[in-house]
Amino acid sequence: MKKHQSVSNAVLCGLSLLPATALAQGFGGHYPIGVEGIKGGTLPPPGFYIRDYNQFYFADRLNDPQSRAIGDLDLFAYAQAFRPVWITDLQLAGGHYGMDVLVPLIYTDFSLNTGGGKMSDCSFGLGDLFVEPVTLSWHWQKADLGVGYGFWAPTGHSSLSSPAKPGKGFWSHMFTLGGTWYPDVEKTWSVSILNRYEIHMEHEDIDITPGNTFSLEFGIAKALTQTLELGVAGYYQQQTTEDDGDVPHSKELDRVFGVGPEIAMAFPKCALFASLRYAREFGAEDRPEGNTVTLTLTKKF
Repeated sequence: MKKHQSVSNAVLCGLSLLPATALAQGFGGHYPIGVEGIKGGTLPPPGFYIRDYNQFYFADRLNDPQSRAIGDLDLFAYAQAFRPVWITDLQLAGGHYGMDVLVPLIYTDFSLNTGGGKMSDCSFGLGDLFVEPVTLSWHWQKADLGVGYGFWAPTGHSSLSSPAKPGKGFWSHMFTLGGTWYPDVEKTWSVSILNRYEIHMEHEDIDITPGNTFSLEFGIAKALTQTLELGVAGYYQQQTTEDDGDVPHSKELDRVFGVGPEIAMAFPKCALFASLRYAREFGAEDRPEGNTVTLTLTKKF
């Protein structure tokens, strides 16, 4: 099961606020790009699942809008997210109806020295909750398809003077469309793509509406056995509209790319699935550029 779940550059939410505060350039999206990989466009069959996300983000580079490094950055973030998922037997338009909730806990520690001054902060706490009341998923012989709608609620503590705080301070709507294609009859090969689009609301404390965010994740994998898969996963995240309101440099649109290996294993006797993924970022503009490590555990009940 590979739906959005949610850090990077957030790692789940916290990171993308760093360049915004440090450079006064926008507030970034909620969705933690990089948390999905191979078969990321596939939702599981009917049943109740618990997913446990563990994402680590390391960065020593903060880029300006021209991808040039700014100052001396030392950033570490860890996000642990608990996500119950229920896929029902109810069918709408031939697809199984489901729902899920994401509860993130986020630790962020960073220091930034730009030459003109030094900023540092450290924080741990509950991040912004994600509620997805509607998902629909289809499964055919050669392909899977999934769509969904959810929203991020500003439940985490946010502070303009403390950028490491885990909350964003605004609501966001998120729409999802993803799919997986199986080129061979045995389904040993898979090619997946997952698209998400966030529409952000006005910040609760200041007159700023962050620009909308598009996120794309992909994966190509080969099943070596019935329980072991190896593949390559990657992502691209792009701010699509300008920040609106009382914010300087609002015309700058941040973006980042990432790619790396992934290993996935199934443990049928205990109905457990595990995946471990690494991604190296490049081409970052107006945000940190670093490394993401994600361990995801999924248990079916």
